Amino acid sequence: MPPAPRAPGHSTALPAQPRSSDPAERPCASVPEQQSPTTLIASVQRAMRLLETVARHEYGAPAKQLARETGLALPTTYHLLRTLVHEGYLQRDRGLFFLGEAAERLGSSGAAQKRRSTIAGLLAQWRDLIGAPVYYAAYQDGEIDVLCVSDSPGSPAVEEWADFRETGHAHAVGQCLLSQLDEDARRDHLDRHPVSSLTPYTVRDDHTLLRRLGRLRRTEPVTERQEYALGTVCAAVPITAGAVAATVALSLPARQAGRLMPAARQLQSEVGEHLGALALSISI
Repeated sequence: MPPAPRAPGHSTALPAQPRSSDPAERPCASVPEQQSPTTLIASVQRAMRLLETVARHEYGAPAKQLARETGLALPTTYHLLRTLVHEGYLQRDRGLFFLGEAAERLGSSGAAQKRRSTIAGLLAQWRDLIGAPVYYAAYQDGEIDVLCVSDSPGSPAVEEWADFRETGHAHAVGQCLLSQLDEDARRDHLDRHPVSSLTPYTVRDDHTLLRRLGRLRRTEPVTERQEYALGTVCAAVPITAGAVAATVALSLPARQAGRLMPAARQLQSEVGEHLGALALSISI
């Protein structure tokens, strides 16, 4: 499973996500100093200006109009347009220029980054408010994916000791996601990832787990106490946005088990207040 991106502050892995040394999880590099105009590449600046101008024309624009609006010489405009079309950033149809697939991919990547940033910001906010590590996960392509985690030095996330995808029966995140699936999807998941005992508190067999999942109310937090890791209790709040099953969860040391349900209710309240933002950002 690819490493989960870190939210602002100190981040680590989920109840079952290993800490990663992926470059994407390292602190952001310092912003470079302002560049002198003499170090900038004028042709790149002109090409970007052309792309921005084409983007403003939903129904396309001819080269002469683009040259006029950008203030570029017509020969320069033609040269840049041909290059951008060749590279896939623009397309030409009947003398009009439109954004190409390469430019659209850049746009979709930017939107995905914005969605990730929204989720990360919310997790960091809830982490500080509740005083516990907070996790975001979804059920994608038949697997449990932990997509974002936010913790702190004083409240670290649970370390993985058994593969998180294969042990969904044992942790609150997995149980919450499985509870949102239909019966056939649950059985398919358990056929691929059978129930196994991780601690003395882990559910013992498929039948018992399925019966438990069937009793869960769709909007209620799901809790587990030391079923995945001894010394840890967890709660997960279900989120359903369209066809995607998702959850926001928290974990606490077992010695703070008395805080689990109050913290879960507080998290559920926060999720409810920001459900619109979460729904828009559900696909990371």
